[in-house]
Amino acid sequence: MDGIHDRWEGQGLPGEPWAFMAICSISRLHQFVKKALDIELKKVDLSRTGYFLLTTLALTTNGCARLSSLGRILMMHPTSVKLTVDQLEAAGLVTRTRHPRDRRATLVQITEAGFERAGEVNKALEAPGGALAALAGMHEDLFTALQPARLAIGDHEL
Repeated sequence: MDGIHDRWEGQGLPGEPWAFMAICSISRLHQFVKKALDIELKKVDLSRTGYFLLTTLALTTNGCARLSSLGRILMMHPTSVKLTVDQLEAAGLVTRTRHPRDRRATLVQITEAGFERAGEVNKALEAPGGALAALAGMHEDLFTALQPARLAIGDHEL
């Protein structure tokens, strides 16, 4: 992307090229990471959304969250969350129950099998021979570098 800076000026484009270059870099990295993640998820018959949902549940204090909360946390439409929970429930990775004090709310609980499946993917993502092996040792640095940008545009603390 070094040549972009020179060509930017040479073509007389207004402004600086950094925003464009940053967006391109993030987009390209996203595509590569998504492809690598999908390779690992296919091995354990899990969708990206399913993986994010299971790991989110595994990170809660009791492995349980409201269906509506999952949608907010994962920034997903409620219908997508419900369909994903349907699939995970059919696979025995989560259970669904009524909230004990709010009959309008549904609770989703990760099962032991769901916890193990999420853990399997997490280990694969850091494995030396895994699809993301090229990023070995960079995960923390990437997170630390991207966190301020995410927070600046309105995302919440992870």
